[in-house]
Amino acid sequence: MSTIIAGRFQLQDDVDRARRALAEAGFDNSRISGFYLSQPGQHDQTPLGGDHLQSPGAKETPKGVVEGVATGGAIGAVVGAATAPVTGPLGPVVGGLLGGHVGSLFSFSKMKERGEPEEGSSENRVPPREAGMLVAVAFDDAGMADRAVDVLRQLGAHHIERAEGNIVDGDWADFDPSSRPELVA
Repeated sequence: MSTIIAGRFQLQDDVDRARRALAEAGFDNSRISGFYLSQPGQHDQTPLGGDHLQSPGAKETPKGVVEGVATGGAIGAVVGAATAPVTGPLGPVVGGLLGGHVGSLFSFSKMKERGEPEEGSSENRVPPREAGMLVAVAFDDAGMADRAVDVLRQLGAHHIERAEGNIVDGDWADFDPSSRPELVA
């Protein structure tokens, strides 16, 4: 694993200029990577697309649905049984189904609001990477980190970050777009 310094740019011309400047600053051209990073959630990392099999913030939803259906179904069946003289034998069945449906809506109370951090999570302290063009450079000499940061800053890079990984033949092979970046101060 090597140290990687990466910065975000808006334009392809900026990426080309950064690649040339890094090579001129003494970095190996085969260990410089430039690529487009999609919006968070759109990295196609699962068989169905996206970044996660389940939406962040909805992890408590299945539990809420089960609790709601069970509670609502039981209450509905009791109410339906009480109305059985009027509704007949279908009263408890219809009451249970209707109660289960209404109870399942309880799961919405288990969802977090947009932008609200997950309970007990510290990962939301650093915002996810924004979309844009990334330029990354890998090196093994720790003394080159400041030089890489300086080159990217001079060219107007945003959200400069430090990572560990491998860039081989211009490809950041082990890049995880949904990981939280370690921003350089």
